[in-house]
Amino acid sequence: MSESPGLSILLISGTHERAHYAFALAASAAALGRRTMIFATNRGCFALETDWSGLDGAARDRTIRAQGVAGLDDLRDACLEQKVRMVACDAGLKSEGVTPATLLPSVQVSGIAAFLAESADSQIITL
Repeated sequence: MSESPGLSILLISGTHERAHYAFALAASAAALGRRTMIFATNRGCFALETDWSGLDGAARDRTIRAQGVAGLDDLRDACLEQKVRMVACDAGLKSEGVTPATLLPSVQVSGIAAFLAESADSQIITL
């Protein structure tokens, strides 16, 4: 039986909708035993902040939770429990004025070359 490829999610968008889906994909892939990483850059970095209210459409989270769908906090917690690697692009942080101190404690800061090297044998999805 061959090992499943890893999953690397490149989160560029700063919308709640895309961030929510990135974390849903990551949590699901990790639950299936896939090595999983979320690499956020530009406005996507807001999704890795402790307070993610800087995401466009952040109020949507209340609406989807009322419909019985897991909210962004639930999905991020699931990703943390499943050991999903979360990485913020150093250039993306700078371009959006986000400081590493505002990120979740487990988020690492790295560059594009490291993302590509670590994703060499992974499926890459861009949101």
